[in-house]
Amino acid sequence: MNLIQLNENDPRQLPFYLALEEWLALRRPAGDYFFIWQVRPTVIVGRHQMLEAEVNLDFCRREGIEVYRRKSGGGAVLADMNNIMFSYVTASPSEVPVTFSAYTSMVARSLRALGLDASDNSRNDILISGRKVSGNSYYHMPGRSIVHGTMLYDCDGDMMASALTPATAKLRSHGVASVRSRITTIREHLPSLSLPAFKEHVLATIPDGDIETLTPAEIAEVEMMERSYHDPAWTGGHSPAGTVAHTARIDGVGTLTAHLTVKGGVVAGFDLTGDYLETAPASQVIAAALEGCAYSRDALSACLAELPSLCIPGLESEDLVNLIY
Repeated sequence: MNLIQLNENDPRQLPFYLALEEWLALRRPAGDYFFIWQVRPTVIVGRHQMLEAEVNLDFCRREGIEVYRRKSGGGAVLADMNNIMFSYVTASPSEVPVTFSAYTSMVARSLRALGLDASDNSRNDILISGRKVSGNSYYHMPGRSIVHGTMLYDCDGDMMASALTPATAKLRSHGVASVRSRITTIREHLPSLSLPAFKEHVLATIPDGDIETLTPAEIAEVEMMERSYHDPAWTGGHSPAGTVAHTARIDGVGTLTAHLTVKGGVVAGFDLTGDYLETAPASQVIAAALEGCAYSRDALSACLAELPSLCIPGLESEDLVNLIY
């Protein structure tokens, strides 16, 4: 796995690093690439999340916290100079979860080399002694997969709790009363390990190939790709047109909201939002199967049974029917 080295003194805005992931997937030869990066306070929302429901936008504007949307699924996170972001680009078949699991296991092994009780769970988190220290997500491009995530060296819990507004169902499912009680940091367990030393450890234990740098011309190409992430229409996301909205927290899947338009007793429109991960455009696949379906439990079950996959790891047809109906 080759290391992409960014020789920059000041951090760039977050879209540059998301664009760099895409650029590596599209322009570099087949192989594995890894790089780490940091940003000033920034909220990153998942591809399918409703911005206003996940982020305290007034607080972010007041405190100068930038807000961007990524192309992978999963939930909203707050990144700042107290945590490190990991990016991993790899050749990958269509079974992205296999690649994803291999990546989170690799990161957990790196933490265990520090003597930490680290593990990866069934979804997208890396834990230390049962508490979350890293959240990760992925998306698939033809022949390539991009996996990225946070690693909390330290954390401003007050800022995180004020900037993010997670669904009550998510908090209730974990049996906690706040965002802060679920997370931990590297510094909490290893107070004598400095942030620069921790970064050196990561770079010594995860990438194992050549060190590569980008030329000025290549950086200019990345900057061109970066522009799409600054588009307010992309950051704002779409507003589902459904007239019925049902929300549920499904263990191992995430918090999902089904938006339906039902006319004359049949489904006339469907959209799905939430912090779920996907292997293909799940909302589009499910919408195509449900359009014109009678709005009854049996009919919905029959329509979904025809799909070879719901494209959301861990989601069963029965769970989706319970959510929709």
